[in-house]
Amino acid sequence: METNRQKKIGALLQTDLVDILQGEIRKNSISNLIISVSKVNVTSDLSIAKVYLSVFPSEKGPELLAAIKSNAPLIKHDLSQRVKLQLRRVPNLIFFIDDSLDYIEKIDNALSGKENPIENPELLEKRKRS
Repeated sequence: METNRQKKIGALLQTDLVDILQGEIRKNSISNLIISVSKVNVTSDLSIAKVYLSVFPSEKGPELLAAIKSNAPLIKHDLSQRVKLQLRRVPNLIFFIDDSLDYIEKIDNALSGKENPIENPELLEKRKRS
C-alpha cells in the first residue's frame, strides 16, 4: 500500500512527465500521436518510479517505448529541473506501456458479442503483467 508521500510524489512526477513528453511531441512536430502518463508508482524508498504510458494509436507503442527508454537520462534531467524545489533526488524512471485500455476494449467486444471467446477460444490471451 502506498503512503501519502508516495502518492504525492507520484502525482507530481506524473504531471511534469506529461508536460515533458507532450512538449517533445510538439517540438518535433509529430502528428497523429497522443501520449499520456496513466500512472506513476514510486517505491517506498523513493528511488524508483514506474511510469505507465498510454499511447494512441497503440501500434506505435513499442517503438515509442524504445525511444523513450533510450532518452530516459534526458527525461530525468528535464524532470529534475522542474522538481528541484520539491525533491532532493529524482527517482530513476522505468517506463512501461499501459495496456489496460486495449484489455478493456477486448472485454467490451466480448460482452457485446462482436468477438465471442466461448466460440473462439483463440481470442483469449493472457494479460501481460508489468
